[in-house]
Amino acid sequence: MLARKGPLLPDGFFLTRLAENANQPNLFKTKSQRARFITKNGSCNVAHKNIREQGRFLQDVFTTMVDLKWHYSLLIFTSAFLCSWMLFAMMWWLMAFAHGDLEPRDPNGEPGPVPCVTAINSFTSAFLFSIEVQVTIGFGGRMVTEECPLAIMVLIVQNILGLIVNAVMLGCVFMKTAQANRRAETLIFSRNAVIAPRQGRPTFMFRLGDLRKSMIISATIQLQVIRRTVTTEGEVIPVCQLDIQVENPLRSNGIFLVSPLIISHTIERGSPLYEVSAQSLATEDMEIIVILEGVVETTGITMQARTSYTPEEILWGRRFVSIMTEEDGRYSVDYSKFGNTVPVRMPSLSAKELDQIRGVQEGDVPEGQLQGWGLVRAGRGGFRRGGRTCDSSSASRPWYAAQPEKEEHVKAKEKNGQKKTVQLEEIGRKIEVEGLGDFSDRE
Repeated sequence: MLARKGPLLPDGFFLTRLAENANQPNLFKTKSQRARFITKNGSCNVAHKNIREQGRFLQDVFTTMVDLKWHYSLLIFTSAFLCSWMLFAMMWWLMAFAHGDLEPRDPNGEPGPVPCVTAINSFTSAFLFSIEVQVTIGFGGRMVTEECPLAIMVLIVQNILGLIVNAVMLGCVFMKTAQANRRAETLIFSRNAVIAPRQGRPTFMFRLGDLRKSMIISATIQLQVIRRTVTTEGEVIPVCQLDIQVENPLRSNGIFLVSPLIISHTIERGSPLYEVSAQSLATEDMEIIVILEGVVETTGITMQARTSYTPEEILWGRRFVSIMTEEDGRYSVDYSKFGNTVPVRMPSLSAKELDQIRGVQEGDVPEGQLQGWGLVRAGRGGFRRGGRTCDSSSASRPWYAAQPEKEEHVKAKEKNGQKKTVQLEEIGRKIEVEGLGDFSDRE
């Protein structure tokens, strides 16, 4: 249930995000800062060096120009127009010089031959005429005559090339201003991730929010762990990517990002974080990458937002505070508490150690079988899949609660005359059979 007009926690927990970043460091933070592949703002922290085939970038000039920084793009934009104007200005000046239009004439004498382009007396006037032709200004002082067919051909070529330059340059500027990563600037992630118990299991969690009212359509979230691994053959893999399953009742990675969400991953057998404890977290050489993909509702452009969490940014035994309240018939989100966390009771053991304490050994679950699901009797000595390996009471019991009765206690009860009963599940109904021998004789 959402809180109504009032916090549920003391005011001491409601710190601003800046104070939360300064006052909640990881207790096991190392002195040396590790290198990371994805920075907090989502950019890739990888430097490409010694690339010999530089010509491949010129094969896709448009994409190369879009990827350039703004000052380089503006420099290329200006240089392209200036170079084209200067090139055709030189051509108009040479044409006028060859035709004799630049020779001085007596204004009181007889008129000379008709020039190719009127009012061209120097290179400056030829440059002004080149600008008028390419940008279609047309002041009216200079014009092409029918005296020179070559001048008409140059006029046609300059108009065509001018349109191409305008289309390419304006297209690059438009693509740079409408890039999808601009939409990612209003998607925020919590600076720290947490590991806290949820539904009786240790869970990795972080918070995600969208500052705009326009939604991200078909939003999907993906988690990956990047770590350095060594194979059984001794091969060192510096970048080993492992997918992390995101908890979602729909059994998919799709999310409905209408309000800030806490994305969670249950740490269980098969998880890359299964053997991570509070003490070993600081020494782990890993990085958890978060990738959010979706379609921008207003523009229809596919966008992607990224961030990452290093072991120093993962807080053990803490959970996020609630930031949503219901006020006057609508939901209100307080982003000043977006990254605030509070401590919770949680053992410092890893999920693997906690399972071993409960008696869940690694060989209990067959390989290739869904975790937590085992084989149950289906009659005539056969087995089928589908039953939980633990009963309903143990499923809801936390992993640090009291353990069930041991086998010695069961044998002691049998010696006292109490018969052993076995709960069996058969095609959706439960039956209770007294003694295993009686069940094996039934047909």
